[in-house]
Amino acid sequence: MEGRGRTRVRAGRGALAAVAAVAALTLTASGCVTVRGELAVVPTATRDEAARALKDFTEAYNAADKAYDPTLDAHRVTGSLGAINQAGLKARSVTDPDGNPKHRPLELSDVELVIPKKAGWPRWFVADADSNTDTDGGPDDNRWLLLFVREGADATWEAAHLAILPPDRVPAFRTDADGWAEPAPADGGSLAVAPARLSRDYAAYMESGEPKVFADGPHTSGLRAERDKISRRPGLALQFADQPLDSGAFAPVGLVTEDGGALVFFSNRIYERATTAHGYRPKVTPQEKPLLTGEVRNTLTKEWVSSLTALVKPAPADEDQVVVLNRFQGVTGLKGS
Repeated sequence: MEGRGRTRVRAGRGALAAVAAVAALTLTASGCVTVRGELAVVPTATRDEAARALKDFTEAYNAADKAYDPTLDAHRVTGSLGAINQAGLKARSVTDPDGNPKHRPLELSDVELVIPKKAGWPRWFVADADSNTDTDGGPDDNRWLLLFVREGADATWEAAHLAILPPDRVPAFRTDADGWAEPAPADGGSLAVAPARLSRDYAAYMESGEPKVFADGPHTSGLRAERDKISRRPGLALQFADQPLDSGAFAPVGLVTEDGGALVFFSNRIYERATTAHGYRPKVTPQEKPLLTGEVRNTLTKEWVSSLTALVKPAPADEDQVVVLNRFQGVTGLKGS
C-alpha cells in the first residue's frame, strides 16, 4: 500500500500480537558524527527486520502478561509505554502472584509497516495492525499503532508508544518512490508546531489553557473540564501538576503525512494529589498498593505517565494546529504523606 505510506505484512490471525506503542525523537538534520555509516540516509529497518521486531515484542509481551512478570518483556518496551507496562506488571505480580488467570494472547493481523528513511540514531518505525481485542476483525475495527525505537547499532528494537485509532483517523503518510516514509523534523520545519515542543506545550496547556495550539477534544479541553469538575468535592481536594517528559527514551517522534503535516508520538507526566479533610484518608486500591511508598495519612500523590498521539498540521495554520488523537496512560507510582 505505497499510497498510504505503508508496507503490508501478511500474517495469520494467530501469528502476531501486541499491546504497545513506542516513542523517541531525533533531529532529522544530517549533522551526526559517525564511524559506521550513520550519516547515510537509509531505511531505519528492513521490512524483515521490522516484522521480526514486532514478533519478538509480541512474544515477550504475551509471556509477561501470562505470568505477570515484568522481567519477561522489560527488554522489549521503553519510553511511556514501558513505564506504564512495567508498573502495571509489577503491581499485578503482587496482587496475582500465580499469574494472569484471564490471560488471552493478543493477536495482530493485517499488519502494515511504516518505515522512514533517515540518518543517525535513534531509529524508529510504526506497525499498524488490526487486533483481536476488537469485534470481528472487520474493516471498521480499531487500528493499533505501535511505535518501535532502536537507540543504537547494538540495541534491540523496543516498543515505546501505543495508539488505538479508528481506521479513518489513521493518516496517509508521505513516501518516496520505494515506499519509504519521511521522519518529521524535530524543530518543526514546515509544521505548524515543532514536535520537540509538544510535551512542554501540552503540559503548559493542561495547567493554564495556554498556548492555544490544541484543538478542542476529549484529551485537551474535555480533560481540563473533567479535572475542574472533580477537583473540588466535599472533604476531598484534588490538585494536578503536569510536567513535560521529552528527553531520552521519552523524546517525541513523528512521521510526515501526505498533506505535509505529521503524526507525532509524545509523552507527559502528571502528578495527582488528593488531600482529605481531617480524620479521613485518601483511598488506595489493592491494584495500586504495590506501587505505594510512604504512609497515607491525609495526602496521596499519584504519578501518571501518558503516551499521546497527535496530528500536527502543516504551516501556516491559524487554529487547531495540533489535534490529540489518542491518550494511553497509567499510574506508575504513589506516595503517601
